[in-house]
Amino acid sequence: MFMPSITISNLGWSTPDGRAVLSDLDLGFQNERTGIVGRNGVGKSTLLRLLTRELLPSSGSIAIDGSIAMLRQTVQVAAHESIADLFGARDGLALLRKAEVGEASVDEIGDADWTLEARIDEALASIGLPLPADTPLAELSGGQRTRAALAGAMFTAPDFLLLDEPTNNLDREGRKAVRDLLAGWRGGAIVVSHDRELLEEMDAIVELTSLGGARYGGGWSAYRARKDIEQAAVAAELAGAEKRIDAAQRQAQATTERQDRRDSRGRAKAARGDMPRILIGGLKRRAEETRAAGNRLAERQRAAAEDQLAAARAKVEVVDPLSVGLPSSGLPASRTAAALDDVTAGYAAGRPVIRNLSLAITGPERVAVTGPNGSGKSTLLALIAGTLAPWSGQVRVAVPFALFDQRVGLLDPALSIAGNFLRLNPGTTNNQCRAALARFRFRADAADRIVGTLSGGQMLRAGLACVLGAPQPPQLLILDEPGNHLDIESLTAVETGLAAYDGALLVVSHDAAFLDAIGITRTIELEAR
Repeated sequence: MFMPSITISNLGWSTPDGRAVLSDLDLGFQNERTGIVGRNGVGKSTLLRLLTRELLPSSGSIAIDGSIAMLRQTVQVAAHESIADLFGARDGLALLRKAEVGEASVDEIGDADWTLEARIDEALASIGLPLPADTPLAELSGGQRTRAALAGAMFTAPDFLLLDEPTNNLDREGRKAVRDLLAGWRGGAIVVSHDRELLEEMDAIVELTSLGGARYGGGWSAYRARKDIEQAAVAAELAGAEKRIDAAQRQAQATTERQDRRDSRGRAKAARGDMPRILIGGLKRRAEETRAAGNRLAERQRAAAEDQLAAARAKVEVVDPLSVGLPSSGLPASRTAAALDDVTAGYAAGRPVIRNLSLAITGPERVAVTGPNGSGKSTLLALIAGTLAPWSGQVRVAVPFALFDQRVGLLDPALSIAGNFLRLNPGTTNNQCRAALARFRFRADAADRIVGTLSGGQMLRAGLACVLGAPQPPQLLILDEPGNHLDIESLTAVETGLAAYDGALLVVSHDAAFLDAIGITRTIELEAR
């Protein structure tokens, strides 16, 4: 019986400038759902690109028994593309249309797949997207395109489905649809994600670190529990090794001091003339031999302890933590930070996105804005930020604020990270700038990188540094999907920082775990238009 598998042996890959991303990686994948986790830049997406042969290994090998299909983070959209292209069905559907109007030849009719359109409709319906296959991709939202692409990837029934952040930018309904599809998937799936709800549904978790790859059975909770046990054991082993080093050094010192005292007594006795010269010489030789033997023993003990310490340290990944600490914003509890009074707004005349909406944020409230894709969440934030004017009604913002949008539009791509920080926080010194950026892992030359050259995760982190790292944080933070593209460790650090923030928060996020962690006190649900 054929059993699809992927075997990765001693795999290595480096960037064109020689920076190693993956080294000596050994992994195996079977017919199960496997989540891939790890910090930004550790090589998660690179691994998927190696599996699809978009990239070639620098060393090692990949053996794939079975077929694969890939869903990427971003679906490129051309004006002529439709949903059918995501299914590889453009020609097949065109042939059906040709046959329907009587223009197909006998041979063409014989080649036609008469069930194709019905099967595509069924696949789209299963992902909550009941649209015709000829719908242009340009007419779909980003979340809808992701859903359609996922249905298209599954349509060919590959042995392995490769998914790169499949729930990014999806609303809760879309995220649930992805989870449901994967729950019913009977092939293998390799899923790069930081969506903890999705990872909970996995059969196994593979963690990529600078030390290589490690596999854990079960979903996210099982992985975290096992990881915590491992980290505690390694910490205890490291502490024990360090104690043995100290003990060896103390023992060597004590031995040396005892021998020094014996030698001192012997020299004093010899000086008094209490023993024959020949005996003095023998005692001196014996003292020297004893000292040498003691030194050799101490050196062996110290070397053994240092070997144990090195072995313990080799199990500990060197991690540069993201540290988010915010000073007080000074927002009074009774101050109305922002208010909308009967606001209607949109982008095209006669097609309002938000209609007759009123709300107020008072004091350090923590308000989440939720709703399906296209319901107006980002439009609401644009109104409060002043980048979109209301058609009717009034918008008032009474405190200093900062908007952190999905595209990190607050950053100038032509400037360095440090240059953006100084631009967005006038009056700060270079030392203040560098210290703030260092807390977000942009140290030394890294702070001088041009924003336009950053990856998505790095750009998001740079934007967070410029907004949250200011000497005086704004009294209102407006955040639009702040967790997209952040690895889970960095997301946890941001959660901790925002939980300690004493200003007002207005947050758009589909990540229920994130909203719970930052202590949301009120939720505004926008309805689909």
